[in-house]
Amino acid sequence: MADISDLDMENVLQIDIVSDVVCPWCIVGFKQLEAAIAQTGVSAAVKWHPFELNPDMPDEGENLREHIMRKYGTSREQSQEARERLTEIGSGLGFDFRFTDDMRMVNTFKAHQLIHWAASEGKEHALKMALFEAYFQDRKDLNEDNILADVAEAVGLDRAEALKVLEDGRYADQVRQEESFWTQNGIHGVPAVIFERRHLVSGAQGIDNYAAIIRQLTQGEAA
Repeated sequence: MADISDLDMENVLQIDIVSDVVCPWCIVGFKQLEAAIAQTGVSAAVKWHPFELNPDMPDEGENLREHIMRKYGTSREQSQEARERLTEIGSGLGFDFRFTDDMRMVNTFKAHQLIHWAASEGKEHALKMALFEAYFQDRKDLNEDNILADVAEAVGLDRAEALKVLEDGRYADQVRQEESFWTQNGIHGVPAVIFERRHLVSGAQGIDNYAAIIRQLTQGEAA
């Protein structure tokens, strides 16, 4: 995504994305959106917003397959089929899902606090992408301070400061407030993509659908 500071904001499509870093359809949806932006040739600025799929998840987490089966009432076979489908879709978008039987669903509140801080350092998007990769490709525990700090350092953020952010919880209230804002405004599932702060599109819609939405918005405004 383009750096907002380098763009003429009057000619940039504003896109807000409410998502969680342990949500597979969130990275799928973003990759589809990214391809649609490239296909249409528009200038776009993406802003990420926090959403926790499992805000009550304990620190130790839960086996991912067992969690999905319990939460959505799916069978082991349905879970495997979903993983295979996601892996195939991800491959077509350049994202490598590496599911394993021992993957765990974890609490992501700390990760969202770190992303909030990264935004002030100009690294929000880079960290968000790195966290998706850390979870779905490297199967890292995104509720563990040292792992989060390692990911932050890998995208050019100060590791020691990242640890301080996580330890003192300085952004906890802001993240909670933002999460509450989106849920109070009807966002109960992710990804939720808001174009120009007024057009809500829910779920991963596919490259062609996103491209059609972008064309409709940009051509309509140019008319």
